[in-house]
Amino acid sequence: MKKITVLLIPCYLLSLLFLSCQTERSKSSDQILNEPLFRYQDIETRWNSFENPTSRKGTGGSENKGAKGHPYDYLKAGESKELMNVKGSGIITRMWFTIRERSPQMLRSLKLEMFWDGADKPAVSAPFGDFFGNGLGRLVAYENALFANPESRSFNCFIPMPFKTGARVVITNEGSTDLTMLFYDINFITIKSWNPDNLYFHCFWNRDTATVPGVDYTILPRTEGRGRFLGVSFGVMANPLYQKSWWGEGEVKMYLDGDDGLPTLTGTGTEDYIGTAWGQGAYVNRYSGCLVADTEKDHWAFYRLHIPDPVMFSTDIRVTIQAMGGNTKPVVIEMLKNGVPLIPVTVQDQNTFIRLMDMDQPVNLESPDLIDGWTNFYRSDDWCSTAYFYLDKPVNQLPSLPGTVLRTRGLE
Repeated sequence: MKKITVLLIPCYLLSLLFLSCQTERSKSSDQILNEPLFRYQDIETRWNSFENPTSRKGTGGSENKGAKGHPYDYLKAGESKELMNVKGSGIITRMWFTIRERSPQMLRSLKLEMFWDGADKPAVSAPFGDFFGNGLGRLVAYENALFANPESRSFNCFIPMPFKTGARVVITNEGSTDLTMLFYDINFITIKSWNPDNLYFHCFWNRDTATVPGVDYTILPRTEGRGRFLGVSFGVMANPLYQKSWWGEGEVKMYLDGDDGLPTLTGTGTEDYIGTAWGQGAYVNRYSGCLVADTEKDHWAFYRLHIPDPVMFSTDIRVTIQAMGGNTKPVVIEMLKNGVPLIPVTVQDQNTFIRLMDMDQPVNLESPDLIDGWTNFYRSDDWCSTAYFYLDKPVNQLPSLPGTVLRTRGLE
């Protein structure tokens, strides 16, 4: 028995060593991206650009004898260019772009698409500027956890995007103006094994130029699957009918895993959702911020990234926000008399909060039974949004990106 025991111990240790080596060779993607900076890793790094559009080993800088032969290209009106088309498993780790014309119309007319694992339908289909967080096509120097525009002239994305069998990135100029200079590089690493828990990156852009009072604006339509809601960037052009009333009282609502009438996650107000309070000025933080707070035009662009506070879903998700604002009760009464479309929802002062929607409709705000105070109301504004999320499949069933007429309407 002793001899058998002595023999078994070395075999056991050898098996552990073998499993350890196997684990080292088949690290999950999150382990690869979170290794210490000083640790060597057996991975291959590739860059896609016009200087090496195939990203193959030893093929970069082949034009003009390597002397800056193809740093940029042109994108004529109506033209598409395939910026990346690779086979095998990998993770996109960074994207960088700059373009010569950066008008709001161009930023909305360019369409950025990403396809995973040979799919015909894109997982990402968004206006170029909005994808990088520029909700109204107004460029601002900023950096957060996922995007950066160091001097308001470039576009950086650091969202990890795994793919199992292939990745393809396409940009299309759907506008009427040629783009004379397009620079880019897309950085990725190849991986030797695929973790079945990996999720595919997706993006959905939406716009409603005139929300219906009482109908929540859709950030992300109901999407089936297992995944993670990563965040959203917004653009709001407030309706001048409301006499510069505050527009940001609406609450974000997230319907998770079978939620029907009522959501599981509910915010308390628009500026509250992005981490500020009592109004909304311009600021940039790592996970939330407001890039545009133009009180003269009533234009606003802002974002929230759910990184330290993950939002996971196992079967489905739907995300909305209310188009709701507020003003003093006399101003709201005046707007109602002038036929401005609104629905009063609450009246409050420091001591009393009255829920008007629980009362018989329509409510007479001039009733002596109601206090004088701040009055919140559903309203109609121009909202757009870019929702970022991960899903356990390379294709979603969301609506296609609208055309440029809707995308560019009303932009400066």
